[in-house]
Amino acid sequence: MSGEVVGKVHSIQIGRAAPLGPEGTVSGFVKNPVATAVEVGELGIVGDEQADLRVHGGPDKAVYGYALEHYSTWRAEFPQHAMLLVPGGLGENLTLETCSEADVCVHDVVQIGTAMFQVTQPRQPCFKFALRFDDVAMPRAMIRNGYSGWYYRVLESGRLQAGDVVRLTQRFIPRWPIERVNRLIVQRRATAAERDEFRDMLKQTRMSAGEK
Repeated sequence: MSGEVVGKVHSIQIGRAAPLGPEGTVSGFVKNPVATAVEVGELGIVGDEQADLRVHGGPDKAVYGYALEHYSTWRAEFPQHAMLLVPGGLGENLTLETCSEADVCVHDVVQIGTAMFQVTQPRQPCFKFALRFDDVAMPRAMIRNGYSGWYYRVLESGRLQAGDVVRLTQRFIPRWPIERVNRLIVQRRATAAERDEFRDMLKQTRMSAGEK
């Protein structure tokens, strides 16, 4: 498994915090593509910003990844938003080819470029998602379809660019892909046994990884 190529960076996006929606709510949701290589550190890609650090950003939500393949489904369901439903349109930093919630697992460690990342959790949509599209149905759709994307923490700073491959170097919890975590946390459709299993697995993984 170590070094197995599991995906590819289609594009990289960053954005500054700026007013969003009719009331000018400050948000870093809007991201723009970057044509050159970028530096990534503990708090994310250099030049990228989040507005409300209580719920966005920080070490455990440093970089947001999203599956390229989902955009065609989004455009089919919401053709009125087709102009915005392009790579980066859902606020992600990394738009990724050939990997999705079905095969990305919690606590996977991957190398992209010279940086090392660890998958932490799925994205849970907030009201700013609705503001960006002026459509309250969009966050509800993400909860329903499970096309949430996932967050990374940065284990080792480095440099990456579009076209870099995603190499899986370590998998701790193969039974817990992001889509299954979504069913538990976001869609609230897990059994009590699944909740107990997930809690125990996270505890064991943190111990194995040396987390305090």
